[in-house]
Amino acid sequence: MSNPWTKKNPLMSVWLSSSNKAMNATRGQVAGAAKRQVAAAQANAVRQVVDFWSGKTATKALAKKRRRR
Repeated sequence: MSNPWTKKNPLMSVWLSSSNKAMNATRGQVAGAAKRQVAAAQANAVRQVVDFWSGKTATKALAKKRRRR
C-alpha cells in the first residue's frame, strides 16, 4: 500500500507555485521601496553636509530673518 503523504498533489503544487510568485513579487516591491528610501536619505544627508560646510544654511537663515523684518 502506498503512503498518501508522499503522493504528488497537483492542486497543492499549483497553489504553492502561485503563492511563491505572489511572495516574490511582494519581496521585490519591498526591496525596491527600501532602496529608494535609503538613496533619498543618503542624498538628503549629503545635501545637508554640503550646505553646512559651504555656509549655505547660514545664508538661508539670514535671508529668512531679513524677510521677516
